[in-house]
Amino acid sequence: QVQLVESGGGLVQAGGSMRLSCAASGRTFSRYGMGWFRQAPGKEREFVAAIRWSGGSSFYGDFVKGRFTISRDNAKNTVYLQMNGLKSEDTAVYYCADMRNGRGSVRVGSMDEYDYWGQGTQVTVSS
Repeated sequence: QVQLVESGGGLVQAGGSMRLSCAASGRTFSRYGMGWFRQAPGKEREFVAAIRWSGGSSFYGDFVKGRFTISRDNAKNTVYLQMNGLKSEDTAVYYCADMRNGRGSVRVGSMDEYDYWGQGTQVTVSS
């Protein structure tokens, strides 16, 4: 089975920066892309960012507003999320997700498009 392990979360003050990593295992030939989602207590899991594995096209949730950047290292089978200018509302558990066998115009912001999920890493932004 494919395994995804997130790391890099923790406590940071508002305005600070943090980089999340997601190390993946398993085959990559059928991977279409990878993404990041987040979920705060009592709220729905929401789309943060995604990147196509071949080509590297990236997509972001509306709330990011240029503060976050997703990147990938195909050789290391790893995806990253660089977060700058963090705000208290960014506090959530951040999850890495793996999309397989995507075709056509996929809905990168939809959880149903992803086949594998990590356990998540907590990000807490304090004032």
